[in-house]
Amino acid sequence: MIQRSCNPTKINSFFLFGPRGSGKTTFLEHEFKGPDTLFVDLLDINIFDQFTLDITRFESLVDSPEHAGKRVVVDEIQKFPRLLDVVHSQIQKKKRQFVLTGSSSRRLKQRGTNLLAGRAWVYNLYPFTTNELGERFDLKKVLERGSLPDSILAGSHEDSSEFLNAYVGTYLQKEVQQEQWVRNLAPFRKFLAVAAQMNGRIINKSKIARDVGVDDVTVANYFEILEDTLLGITLPAFDRSVRKAQRQAPKFYFIDPGIKRALERTLPVELLPQTRAWGDAFEHWVILDIIKNASYRRFDWDFSYLMTKDDVEIDLIINRPGEKRLLIEIKSKTRVAEADAKALETLGRELDPEAEKWLLSCDTLERRFGSTHAMHWLEGLKKLSPWR
Repeated sequence: MIQRSCNPTKINSFFLFGPRGSGKTTFLEHEFKGPDTLFVDLLDINIFDQFTLDITRFESLVDSPEHAGKRVVVDEIQKFPRLLDVVHSQIQKKKRQFVLTGSSSRRLKQRGTNLLAGRAWVYNLYPFTTNELGERFDLKKVLERGSLPDSILAGSHEDSSEFLNAYVGTYLQKEVQQEQWVRNLAPFRKFLAVAAQMNGRIINKSKIARDVGVDDVTVANYFEILEDTLLGITLPAFDRSVRKAQRQAPKFYFIDPGIKRALERTLPVELLPQTRAWGDAFEHWVILDIIKNASYRRFDWDFSYLMTKDDVEIDLIINRPGEKRLLIEIKSKTRVAEADAKALETLGRELDPEAEKWLLSCDTLERRFGSTHAMHWLEGLKKLSPWR
């Protein structure tokens, strides 16, 4: 069992959201194993049908002498949002702890559910981080396969590819088509491939709309679906004006490199160091790892990027309440030079002279280029959120 960095409350009720296959059920079975927890799986068609026919059966189950007073874990709560009315009442009147998992909060929002009016906290579970994988971590492997449990722990690259290809197909079938979030699945399929090819780049909705054959509003809705199902994150442009005009559109990153490669059908292509594809994948992984670790540690950080119209860029900007702003440049090189810190030094002085500047790379030699601290990317991750 790989120890996860998510550390949920043992007392208060909470939602645990995460993309399909991120290990939510396995994690909770490990966290709350024992006779004091009742597990209810709404993916079990027999259980789901019982509650659909008569919702009072759910309350009868949790209040039965056998289960009264137990913690209740409900898997895939978005399948039956009406149960939240019962959960709300149980929390309010009987002070019981409910743990509610789901691969999406989108359906709950669509049904007008208020997520229990703040009575339940919210946690996210992601594909494995570098820290969680520990000795199992292999940079080339995670860049090629991603880190969904069934992919990264597969016995071979072929098995991993089979899983990922089935994963993106299952997602289309179960999460989108079944929930009827899009009227026509064909353009959405095309959008996913285009979005994968645009991963880590500035979103141009008009161009994507032309490529897919839909309008800008539809493209915006497609991106919202990916965010609401936790399959991707949007990185906004830095919102503080600087002397040089800057690009304002956000970037989009899939939550896992393996999902991205499956959607763009590049799983059979080996990633090789010192190539553009390797560099893009490396930047993708480091940014994801920073954001996932910050979420697990409950850091109230804001993330953004900065790119001028002259294409001078800072890969990641982190606003940390009570601390200096942090500007990060990410390079996959094994040997960096002063020129690699030029964007940080040039834009950093104008953006925020007091900000910290980090150059993260595969270079193991720690040094300074002006006011920029250059270090190995693993050391940077450990400094940002100390590992166990």
